[in-house]
Amino acid sequence: MTDSVHDIPERERPSSLQLRTIVVTIIVLAALLGGLFLWRTLRSGQGQGWQPQAVPVAATVVAAREVPASLDAVGTLTAVREVTLSPEVAGRVSAINFNAGAQVGAGALLVQLFDGPERADRAAAQARAQFAAIQLARSEQLAPTGAEPRELLQQRRAERDEAVAAVRQIDARLIQKQVRAPFSGEIGIRRVNLGQYLNPGDPVATLTALDQLYVEFALPQQELARLKPGSTVSVSSDAFPGRTFTARVNAVEPKIGEDTRNVTVQALLPNPDRALRPGMYVTASLVLPPQQGAIVVPATAIQTSAQGDSVVVIRGADARKGGKTEVVPVQTGRRIGNEVVIDKGLKPGDVVVSEGQLRVQPGAEVKVSRIVQAEAR
Repeated sequence: MTDSVHDIPERERPSSLQLRTIVVTIIVLAALLGGLFLWRTLRSGQGQGWQPQAVPVAATVVAAREVPASLDAVGTLTAVREVTLSPEVAGRVSAINFNAGAQVGAGALLVQLFDGPERADRAAAQARAQFAAIQLARSEQLAPTGAEPRELLQQRRAERDEAVAAVRQIDARLIQKQVRAPFSGEIGIRRVNLGQYLNPGDPVATLTALDQLYVEFALPQQELARLKPGSTVSVSSDAFPGRTFTARVNAVEPKIGEDTRNVTVQALLPNPDRALRPGMYVTASLVLPPQQGAIVVPATAIQTSAQGDSVVVIRGADARKGGKTEVVPVQTGRRIGNEVVIDKGLKPGDVVVSEGQLRVQPGAEVKVSRIVQAEAR
C-alpha cells in the first residue's frame, strides 16, 4: 500500500502552482462576499435611520357654498334695424350727401338722382292745377246765380281734382329719385360715385342702428323649460376682455332645429356706446337661479390624465397642517372663473392640494404651508 502513491503517473499529480491558484481564488471570493455582505449591512442600517422630509404644499379646504348657475353658448350679434339702401327707379347720381361711417338722422337725404324732367313736369302740372282752381272759384260764384249751369261747376271741380292729383303723382316720382334714411343710424361704406347710373335695387350703402342689437344663440332642447322671455343673459366678447354686457331674452324660437335639436334664443342687448357691432361672435350665458351646496375647488387642483380627472387629498388627524396624500378620482362640472365645480368625488371638509401636487407621490407625507381661500362671490 505504501508504494501506491509512487505508482501514480507524474503528469496526474497536482503541481504546487495549481494549488496556489486555487487557494488565492478562494481567498478573493471570500473577500468579495464578505465586502458585499458588509456593504448591504451598512446600507440597511442607514436606510432605517433616514426618514424622508415632508413636501410643502398649498391646500384648499373644501366647503359647500352657493355658486352662480348659467347656460353658456356661442352667440352672434345681429342688428335690430339694418337695411341696404338702394334706389327705387333708375337714374344718374347727381348728388351724394353723406360720408361713410357718419351718423345720419331719420329722413336725411343721402343720394339724389337727376330729376330735371320730373321737376319740369311738376311745374306744368302745378300751373294747370292753379288755373283749374281759378276756374272752379269762378264757377262757384256764377253757378248759384244761374249764370253758369251746375254741370259746368261739377266739371270744374273734377278738372281741379285731376290737376291736383297730377301734381301729387309727379311729387311721388320725385321722391323715388331720392334715397333717404328710413331711420337714424350709422351709414356704411359708400358704394356709388357721382355721375354713376343706377338701376333699381343697386346698393348705395348700408344703414345700421347700433343703439340696440340682438344676441342669437342656441341651447339643447332639454333646456327648453328654463327659457323664459325676460330672463337675463350675460354677454362677453374677446374684443373687450373683462367687460360684461347684459341682455334680456326677447323671444324663443317655437320650432326646434331638425338637424341639431337645439332651440334658438334671441335676446335684446342695449348698446348705447355702440361698442359692439352686428356679426360679432360673443359668449352668451343665460343666468339661472344659483346652485346651492356646490363643491368648488381651484382649477389648479385638478389633474387630468388618460384615466380621467383627479385631485390629491390630504388624509390625517389634522389634514389642515399636513398628512399623507391620496389621489381621488373626481367628476368635474362647469368652470366658474378660476374654479371648477366638483359633481362627484369630494365632500365638505376635505383638504385638497391646490399647488405643488406634481412633486408629491401617492402616500407621501406633505406639510401644508399655505391655505388657499375660495374666491369671493
